[in-house]
Amino acid sequence: MLTLYRPGDGPWHRLPVGPKTAVLMLVVLGVSVLPSSWWGAVVSVAVCTGCYTVRGAGMRSLLAQVVTIRWILVITLAGQLVFTGLEGGTANTLRVCAAVVVSGLLPLTTPVGELLDMLERALRPLAWLRLDPQRAALTIAVTLSTLPVLARLEREVREAQRVRGGGRSLRLFVIPYLVVALKHADALGDALTARGVR
Repeated sequence: MLTLYRPGDGPWHRLPVGPKTAVLMLVVLGVSVLPSSWWGAVVSVAVCTGCYTVRGAGMRSLLAQVVTIRWILVITLAGQLVFTGLEGGTANTLRVCAAVVVSGLLPLTTPVGELLDMLERALRPLAWLRLDPQRAALTIAVTLSTLPVLARLEREVREAQRVRGGGRSLRLFVIPYLVVALKHADALGDALTARGVR
Protein backbone atom coordinates (compact mmCIF):
# COMPACT_ATOMS: atom_id res chain seq x y z
CA MET A 1 0.00 0.00 0.00
CA LEU A 2 1.50 3.31 -1.11
CA THR A 3 1.58 6.10 1.44
CA LEU A 4 1.82 9.82 0.87
CA TYR A 5 4.04 10.21 3.94
CA ARG A 6 7.42 11.84 3.38
CA PRO A 7 9.80 11.49 6.36
CA GLY A 8 11.29 14.68 7.76
CA ASP A 9 12.07 16.63 10.92
CA GLY A 10 10.43 19.96 10.15
CA PRO A 11 7.79 21.68 12.30
CA TRP A 12 4.90 19.96 10.50
CA HIS A 13 6.48 16.55 11.13
CA ARG A 14 7.17 17.26 14.81
CA LEU A 15 3.71 18.64 15.57
CA PRO A 16 1.48 15.95 17.19
CA VAL A 17 -1.22 14.65 14.89
CA GLY A 18 -4.16 16.07 16.88
CA PRO A 19 -2.97 19.70 17.06
CA LYS A 20 -1.65 19.47 13.48
CA THR A 21 -5.07 18.36 12.23
CA ALA A 22 -6.75 21.20 14.14
CA VAL A 23 -4.31 23.80 12.75
CA LEU A 24 -4.71 22.59 9.17
CA MET A 25 -8.50 22.50 9.53
CA LEU A 26 -8.45 26.10 10.73
CA VAL A 27 -6.24 27.14 7.81
CA VAL A 28 -8.52 25.36 5.31
CA LEU A 29 -11.58 26.97 6.93
CA GLY A 30 -9.91 30.38 6.79
CA VAL A 31 -9.10 29.97 3.10
CA SER A 32 -12.65 28.75 2.38
CA VAL A 33 -14.30 31.89 3.79
CA LEU A 34 -12.13 34.37 1.87
CA PRO A 35 -14.03 36.61 -0.54
CA SER A 36 -14.34 35.70 -4.22
CA SER A 37 -12.10 38.56 -5.30
CA TRP A 38 -8.56 39.13 -6.55
CA TRP A 39 -7.60 39.91 -2.96
CA GLY A 40 -9.02 36.57 -1.80
CA ALA A 41 -7.14 34.78 -4.60
CA VAL A 42 -3.82 36.38 -3.62
CA VAL A 43 -4.30 35.56 0.07
CA SER A 44 -5.22 31.93 -0.79
CA VAL A 45 -2.04 31.48 -2.80
CA ALA A 46 0.06 33.22 -0.13
CA VAL A 47 -1.32 31.07 2.71
CA CYS A 48 -0.87 27.86 0.74
CA THR A 49 2.68 28.78 -0.28
CA GLY A 50 3.50 29.82 3.28
CA CYS A 51 2.40 26.44 4.64
CA TYR A 52 4.76 24.66 2.24
CA THR A 53 7.76 26.96 2.75
CA VAL A 54 8.04 25.60 6.29
CA ARG A 55 11.12 23.38 6.56
CA GLY A 56 10.28 19.74 5.88
CA ALA A 57 7.46 20.38 3.38
CA GLY A 58 9.03 22.19 0.43
CA MET A 59 7.94 23.73 -2.84
CA ARG A 60 8.51 20.47 -4.72
CA SER A 61 5.78 18.84 -2.63
CA LEU A 62 3.51 21.83 -3.27
CA LEU A 63 3.97 21.55 -7.04
CA ALA A 64 3.42 17.78 -6.92
CA GLN A 65 0.13 18.30 -5.06
CA VAL A 66 -1.06 20.90 -7.58
CA VAL A 67 -0.16 18.65 -10.53
CA THR A 68 -2.08 15.79 -8.91
CA ILE A 69 -5.33 17.82 -8.75
CA ARG A 70 -4.85 19.66 -12.07
CA TRP A 71 -7.98 18.20 -13.70
CA ILE A 72 -10.13 19.07 -10.70
CA LEU A 73 -8.86 22.64 -11.01
CA VAL A 74 -9.54 22.77 -14.76
CA ILE A 75 -13.12 21.53 -14.31
CA THR A 76 -13.70 23.85 -11.34
CA LEU A 77 -12.34 26.86 -13.23
CA ALA A 78 -14.46 26.13 -16.32
CA GLY A 79 -17.65 25.94 -14.28
CA GLN A 80 -16.81 28.97 -12.16
CA LEU A 81 -15.96 31.13 -15.19
CA VAL A 82 -19.39 30.41 -16.65
CA PHE A 83 -21.30 31.33 -13.50
CA THR A 84 -19.17 33.90 -11.66
CA GLY A 85 -16.96 35.57 -14.28
CA LEU A 86 -13.20 35.94 -14.42
CA GLU A 87 -12.53 37.39 -10.97
CA GLY A 88 -14.91 35.14 -9.04
CA GLY A 89 -14.00 32.03 -11.04
CA THR A 90 -10.27 32.52 -10.58
CA ALA A 91 -10.60 33.33 -6.87
CA ASN A 92 -12.89 30.37 -6.16
CA THR A 93 -10.66 27.95 -8.07
CA LEU A 94 -7.55 29.15 -6.24
CA ARG A 95 -9.37 28.83 -2.91
CA VAL A 96 -10.32 25.23 -3.75
CA CYS A 97 -6.73 24.54 -4.80
CA ALA A 98 -5.32 26.07 -1.61
CA ALA A 99 -7.76 24.16 0.62
CA VAL A 100 -7.02 20.80 -1.00
CA VAL A 101 -3.25 21.33 -1.12
CA VAL A 102 -3.03 22.59 2.48
CA SER A 103 -5.07 19.61 3.71
CA GLY A 104 -2.58 17.42 1.82
CA LEU A 105 0.05 18.40 4.39
CA LEU A 106 -1.56 16.06 6.92
CA PRO A 107 -0.84 12.76 5.08
CA LEU A 108 2.46 14.16 3.76
CA THR A 109 3.84 14.80 7.24
CA THR A 110 2.06 12.14 9.33
CA PRO A 111 2.79 8.37 9.26
CA VAL A 112 -0.20 6.23 8.32
CA GLY A 113 -0.20 4.54 11.73
CA GLU A 114 -0.66 7.86 13.52
CA LEU A 115 -3.40 8.88 11.08
CA LEU A 116 -5.23 5.60 11.72
CA ASP A 117 -4.99 6.04 15.48
CA MET A 118 -6.32 9.60 15.25
CA LEU A 119 -9.19 8.60 12.97
CA GLU A 120 -10.08 5.72 15.24
CA ARG A 121 -10.16 8.00 18.30
CA ALA A 122 -12.23 10.58 16.43
CA LEU A 123 -14.77 7.96 15.31
CA ARG A 124 -15.22 6.28 18.72
CA PRO A 125 -18.20 8.48 19.70
CA LEU A 126 -20.07 7.03 16.70
CA ALA A 127 -19.81 3.47 18.08
CA TRP A 128 -23.34 3.76 19.48
CA LEU A 129 -24.51 3.94 15.83
CA ARG A 130 -22.94 0.48 15.38
CA LEU A 131 -20.05 1.97 13.43
CA ASP A 132 -16.82 0.05 13.95
CA PRO A 133 -14.18 2.80 14.48
CA GLN A 134 -11.29 0.50 13.49
CA ARG A 135 -12.92 -0.55 10.24
CA ALA A 136 -14.00 3.00 9.37
CA ALA A 137 -10.50 4.35 10.05
CA LEU A 138 -8.96 1.60 7.93
CA THR A 139 -11.40 2.35 5.08
CA ILE A 140 -10.45 6.03 5.11
CA ALA A 141 -6.74 5.24 5.28
CA VAL A 142 -6.99 2.77 2.39
CA THR A 143 -8.87 5.35 0.33
CA LEU A 144 -6.25 8.04 1.01
CA SER A 145 -3.42 5.70 0.11
CA THR A 146 -5.14 4.36 -3.02
CA LEU A 147 -5.63 7.74 -4.70
CA PRO A 148 -1.91 8.32 -5.40
CA VAL A 149 -1.62 4.73 -6.66
CA LEU A 150 -4.40 5.37 -9.18
CA ALA A 151 -2.70 8.61 -10.24
CA ARG A 152 0.58 6.72 -10.78
CA LEU A 153 -1.21 4.01 -12.78
CA GLU A 154 -2.81 6.71 -14.93
CA ARG A 155 0.64 8.18 -15.71
CA GLU A 156 2.04 4.73 -16.54
CA VAL A 157 -0.84 3.88 -18.89
CA ARG A 158 -0.55 7.29 -20.60
CA GLU A 159 3.19 6.78 -21.04
CA ALA A 160 2.69 3.29 -22.49
CA GLN A 161 0.00 4.66 -24.79
CA ARG A 162 2.34 7.41 -26.00
CA VAL A 163 5.22 4.96 -26.60
CA ARG A 164 2.95 2.70 -28.66
CA GLY A 165 1.83 5.64 -30.79
CA GLY A 166 -1.69 5.76 -29.37
CA GLY A 167 -1.64 9.54 -29.02
CA ARG A 168 -4.17 10.98 -26.56
CA SER A 169 -7.06 8.70 -27.56
CA LEU A 170 -9.49 8.32 -24.67
CA ARG A 171 -10.78 5.03 -26.12
CA LEU A 172 -7.30 3.49 -26.11
CA PHE A 173 -6.69 4.73 -22.56
CA VAL A 174 -9.84 3.69 -20.70
CA ILE A 175 -9.71 -0.13 -21.10
CA PRO A 176 -6.03 -0.59 -20.10
CA TYR A 177 -6.50 1.83 -17.19
CA LEU A 178 -9.56 -0.03 -15.94
CA VAL A 179 -7.68 -3.34 -16.18
CA VAL A 180 -4.69 -2.14 -14.11
CA ALA A 181 -6.95 -0.33 -11.63
CA LEU A 182 -9.06 -3.46 -11.10
CA LYS A 183 -5.91 -5.56 -10.72
CA HIS A 184 -4.72 -3.17 -8.02
CA ALA A 185 -8.12 -3.35 -6.28
CA ASP A 186 -8.01 -7.15 -6.41
CA ALA A 187 -4.48 -7.26 -4.97
CA LEU A 188 -5.46 -4.79 -2.23
CA GLY A 189 -8.50 -6.89 -1.35
CA ASP A 190 -6.35 -10.05 -1.14
CA ALA A 191 -3.82 -8.24 1.09
CA LEU A 192 -6.56 -7.03 3.45
CA THR A 193 -8.16 -10.50 3.56
CA ALA A 194 -4.79 -12.08 4.36
CA ARG A 195 -4.56 -9.70 7.34
CA GLY A 196 -7.98 -10.74 8.62
CA VAL A 197 -9.96 -7.73 7.37
CA ARG A 198 -13.38 -8.70 5.99
